[in-house]
Amino acid sequence: MKLGKGLLTLFIFFSCRLFAQTADEIIAKHVNAIGGLDAWKKVQTMKVAGVIDNNGTEINLDMVVDHNKGAKQTIYVAGLQGYTIVTPTTGWRFYPWQGQMKPEALTPEDVKESQDDIDAQTPLIDYKAKGHTAEYVGMDEFEGTDCYKIKLTEKGGKLITYYIDPSNYFIIHSITITKANGMENENKSSFSNYQKLPEGIWMPMKIDNLKFKSVQVNIPVDENTFKPSTN
Repeated sequence: MKLGKGLLTLFIFFSCRLFAQTADEIIAKHVNAIGGLDAWKKVQTMKVAGVIDNNGTEINLDMVVDHNKGAKQTIYVAGLQGYTIVTPTTGWRFYPWQGQMKPEALTPEDVKESQDDIDAQTPLIDYKAKGHTAEYVGMDEFEGTDCYKIKLTEKGGKLITYYIDPSNYFIIHSITITKANGMENENKSSFSNYQKLPEGIWMPMKIDNLKFKSVQVNIPVDENTFKPSTN
């Protein structure tokens, strides 16, 4: 059947509308599956303790996030303590096992690319209000599971493709593309062992080779946490 120009325009318009609604529907089901928008909007701080399996060697890690204010990731290696700090406007890195004697400021580009770290509610929660856009880009397989693929374009330009399991609407994989020094960098992550916290939200307790041992929500965070030091 041959469509007239007017009918073809209407067909394309409504197809695009349906496509956008499908992305929103999948995201809404994902948010409901992990506890719902209301529960996640109450999350203002989060403290996580975990351990990384580095080829059989365990490395302890702590993360503290104060929503939209700051994030600090502390790593304990060979008896030394290092960290990365990110705030909305600046950041620092201090890895003494790499020979650093004092904290070094992150580049403006690194700060921009790390703004997800200060989002205690994750990028898909209320994503439109954060200035992000999302689209459904079809189905794809990840480790034997046919997943919905949602591509999130963040306000700062970062691209994240989420693989969402249709059986429970949990994210099981993501591909993140960032740009640094004019080059694209790709980072892949896998998520598993989702558990429900007392606050009613669900979180993956394993991300790649990182296992979370404890998660604390809405605990007080000292503002000095996000200031550099060598202690």
